[in-house]
Amino acid sequence: MKVKIEWSKLVKPLYGGVPPPATEYIPLSVFDKVTYDQHVAIIYAYRPPTPSNAAVELGLRKALAVYREWAGRLGHGRDGEPAIILNDEGAKFVEAYVDRNLDQDFTFRPSAALLSLHPPLIGVAELVQVQITRFSCGSMVVGFTAHHRVADGNATSSFLVAWGKACREVEITPMPFHDRAIFPPRETPRIDFEHRGVEFMSKNFKKQYPLIDNQIEDIVAHKVKFSKEFLSKLKLSASSWNPKEKPFSTFETLVAHLWRAITEARRLNSPETTQIRISVDGRSRLSPRVPQEYFGNLVLWAFARARVGDLLREPLGYAAKLLHDAVVSVDDGYFKSFIDFAHRRAPAEDLVPTATADTEESILWPNLEVDSWLRFPFYDLDLGSGCPYVFMPSFSPTEGMIFILPTFSGDGSIDVFVPLFRENLEVFKRVCYSLE
Repeated sequence: MKVKIEWSKLVKPLYGGVPPPATEYIPLSVFDKVTYDQHVAIIYAYRPPTPSNAAVELGLRKALAVYREWAGRLGHGRDGEPAIILNDEGAKFVEAYVDRNLDQDFTFRPSAALLSLHPPLIGVAELVQVQITRFSCGSMVVGFTAHHRVADGNATSSFLVAWGKACREVEITPMPFHDRAIFPPRETPRIDFEHRGVEFMSKNFKKQYPLIDNQIEDIVAHKVKFSKEFLSKLKLSASSWNPKEKPFSTFETLVAHLWRAITEARRLNSPETTQIRISVDGRSRLSPRVPQEYFGNLVLWAFARARVGDLLREPLGYAAKLLHDAVVSVDDGYFKSFIDFAHRRAPAEDLVPTATADTEESILWPNLEVDSWLRFPFYDLDLGSGCPYVFMPSFSPTEGMIFILPTFSGDGSIDVFVPLFRENLEVFKRVCYSLE
């Protein structure tokens, strides 16, 4: 697919009155500092008729005036600490064209072809990038990239909805909550949990990588769809393992099933330990609760671990219980312990975020990481002519990094993007729909 770039420029916030000073900055919170230092890209597709590029750009400028951080740059405040500089330098806006019909040339399967539908992710100063690609049939693809240090998935999805509202000249409500200074340490620190080796590590730590023969070039990304009926059967199967307890959620059940299926496909040895990493949103876990409109990062991670032999021998409910208990343990006490540690111990011991190393990792074997977008309103990005009919992550060939999102059909089914080594893919395809 040949994508012709026709125009690239910076778009700045459009304020209704006097612009705010361009010398302000927002210090990064402890949650911003420990997340991934990289851009994340997503893809939308719209059927004709579609709004003009000028209308999409105008809506973006209005949304940037409300979510001003996206128009700034990462830097340092007057105290030398990492910050978002509110200089209004703008977001990148790219216009492109493909001289073919979208349906003939694009199957929306995860592949390197997706990378041409959004701006590059490396060496980027802008915190948000947008690429509008028009096809000869009238379809429009929107490639969107955003820097993770600025906002998590919850906050980014709220911005996207606001952008759509601005394009449709609808009032942006609710307004974002911008105060990142609401996570101070307690006067008397209470570090009740271990955070070394979890969110932080020594600068001198040398990560041990698996001794496997496969290379990054051997990774293929596979998309699998689970129907609502299959998910119901899966949930029933897992919950019947311990009928006296509350049934497991669809998310817990599906992730447990994927953990077992991928472990089997990888042909790991029985004594090996495998772990799965899951993002946990702190907005509803901290007490008092943080507003859902909080704009920034507020995510930590839960880790479930098991020996391969136990994971594959025990029923599905065993894996679901491990996941459930791991997520439940990342509660108000854990978040506050992390805040105290991040403010007091991590600087004193000169520790760095583990995500710094994880950002450069392309092979998670024998472990997994799950990014769930099931609760985010990504499909609500209506730029003026209706919601998208496709939404998906860009091509991300990190072996073991799983993306979970609802299908655009809205029938309760779920799409999962699973990057694996090519030699493991056929086994995964065979077992992923098995209820055994």
